[in-house]
Formats: sequence, structure tokens, C-alpha cells
Amino acid sequence: MMGRSIWVVLLMAGMLAGMAQARAQTNTPALIDQWAQIKPPPAPILQAVTLDPADTVLLVLDFVPKTCNMERRPRCIASLQPVGRLLDAARAHGVRVIFSNVVGGAPGDVLAPLQPRGGEPMVASGPDKFLHTDLAALLRQDKARTVIVTGTAAEGAVLSTASEAAFRGYRVIVLVDGMSSASLYAEQYVAWDLLHSPGSAGRVTLSAIGMIGF
Repeated sequence: MMGRSIWVVLLMAGMLAGMAQARAQTNTPALIDQWAQIKPPPAPILQAVTLDPADTVLLVLDFVPKTCNMERRPRCIASLQPVGRLLDAARAHGVRVIFSNVVGGAPGDVLAPLQPRGGEPMVASGPDKFLHTDLAALLRQDKARTVIVTGTAAEGAVLSTASEAAFRGYRVIVLVDGMSSASLYAEQYVAWDLLHSPGSAGRVTLSAIGMIGF
């Protein structure tokens, strides 16, 4: 009799476990349930742009050891030289350059070859470099109409600052080889978001470093 009771208990436990699993599967959100089936949209077409140095500002965001290093973001390290070439070209044409750092950082933290030169301002904040900084005032002071955004992380400083610049009415140029993350996926979704999100769609242009002229 005892053996029969144990068997009944085990049977009921199995049935309850099966029902719980079925409910969990039934209640799984479609996004999660179909995650592996989601295909990315076609790659965006990058645009060549020629910019007026008089109303263009180049933002160089968070290229510092805390956020740009081989351990966390080797793709950021790989972007230093290309962004450095853009920085040189921008300076040669008289484009205003503004740097950023993480909270608690110092101007000397910026990695070579991207260090600020005398008179080039720096702001320090979290992902949105407009927040609790004078970035907005600096852009107004420079009569900026267009901002070029480079930096790391793509899903952090680039996405937040580029979006806010678009919300404020600026034309925003985001360089796909001038932003970096720990993964290509993060860079991909940032590119998609900036092109399609309300507020940034229509104001953000995706380009590449070699496609920028002054």
C-alpha cells in the first residue's frame, strides 16, 4: 500500500511539473520565444557628406582607458587611428572639437592619438554628454548646426549623445567605423535605432570616416 502511495505522489508531482512547464512555455513572450528566428534588416546605405567647417563640431567621446581598452573593447582600440585621421582633418579645416570623459576622469586620460590640444574643451558625464555639462552651451557658442559623433561605447555615449543632439535639432553624422562596442551586435542595433527611432530618424546620417569631407 505504501508503495502505491509513493507511486501516486510521484505521478502527481510529474503531472504538476509538466503543467507548470506548459504554462511557462505558453506565457513566454513572443520576443523571447522567437528570438532565434528574428533576422536583422538589410544593412543601411552609408552616405558621403561634405560639411561646412564653420558650423560643424566633432565630438570625440570617452576614448579613455576606463572605457577603451583591449580587455573590454578591443574594437575601440582598433578605431583610434582612423578617428585620429579624422581629427587631424577636422582640425586642419578649422572644425571645432569637443571631447568627453567619464565622471571622475581627467583631460590627460584621453588616449593617443586623440588627446585634446590647447583650448579644446572637455565635458564629463555619464552616457548622455549633455546631462549636467556645458555641452549645449558650447554648441550654441560655436553656432553649430551639425555634429559628428565618434566614441565608445556605441550603446552608451554614442547612442545617448547622438540621440539628444538630434532631439535638440542638430544634424547628426554618426560614423559606423568611429563608434565601437564590445560586440558588433551592439553597434548594429545602435545604427538601426538612430536611423529609425522617433526624434532621431531624419536627423541622423550614417557615414564612415573615409566618406567625410570639409
